[in-house]
Amino acid sequence: MAGQYSAGDLRKGLKVEFEKRPYVVTEFNFVKPGKGASIYNCRLKCMLDGTTMQRAFRANDVFGVPDLEEKTMRYSYNEGDNYIFMDVNFEQTTIPATVLGDSRFFLFEDCEVTVLFFNNNPVEVTLPTFVEKVIAETQPGARGNTAAGNVTKPAKIVGGYELPVPLFVNEGDTIKIDTRTGQYSDRVLRR
Repeated sequence: MAGQYSAGDLRKGLKVEFEKRPYVVTEFNFVKPGKGASIYNCRLKCMLDGTTMQRAFRANDVFGVPDLEEKTMRYSYNEGDNYIFMDVNFEQTTIPATVLGDSRFFLFEDCEVTVLFFNNNPVEVTLPTFVEKVIAETQPGARGNTAAGNVTKPAKIVGGYELPVPLFVNEGDTIKIDTRTGQYSDRVLRR
């Protein structure tokens, strides 16, 4: 282990190793009661599976510094539920679909991503904020509904991911998707 943190080091956004798992502090509150030791109330989010927990720590509690490394990589191809990424040295890393989650639907050939490793194992993949994808399947829009407020219809992109889109979007249209939310952002007009 590279070092350690004490409870006094805790702050929002700090990454710590607790019970042999990497966590990020998402909420932090320091309480100094009239009597007794200070209390550090935290909400921690596990970087492996996204679960959260609320914990109170005392000043003498210690945490490990997680063995985290970020690498810029490019998506190459997939073999079933395994996705192959390559770094600048052409070394390949296989990342399972369970780590990627819905992000796997937004990958495209040579897509540059940031991969977070914990103890040399990939635990998180960050894609570009927006990607462009073609609508593979949706119902035709009704004539005259080109700017109908918040009315949406279901649509599927290539690969099977389904999302709500405005009524004016049709099969074959290219749309911009926000990879952080998996939601429609804009229609891309080609000339």
